[in-house]
Amino acid sequence: MILFLGATPVLADATIGGKTVECYCTDRDGSRVELGEMTCIRVDGRAYMAQCQMSLNVPMWREISDGCLSSSLSEKLKPAVDAGGVDAHI
Repeated sequence: MILFLGATPVLADATIGGKTVECYCTDRDGSRVELGEMTCIRVDGRAYMAQCQMSLNVPMWREISDGCLSSSLSEKLKPAVDAGGVDAHI
């Protein structure tokens, strides 16, 4: 038996008593976050990566790792080549 666990979010809506029950988490702004999606959560000066998961039929944030992934750079980088001949409107 092969078990495949993908990293893509899962749309998890259930039907109970003929009604569709949507299962998702919410972020700090109240926006919908699908099951399986990960985000950085900051609470009381602590930051960690968390994933939207189900626990006892309730969507919740589960801590995945300490610290957060970041794409910010500490210094401003210059291009490696002169891009003067490149048309930016292409």
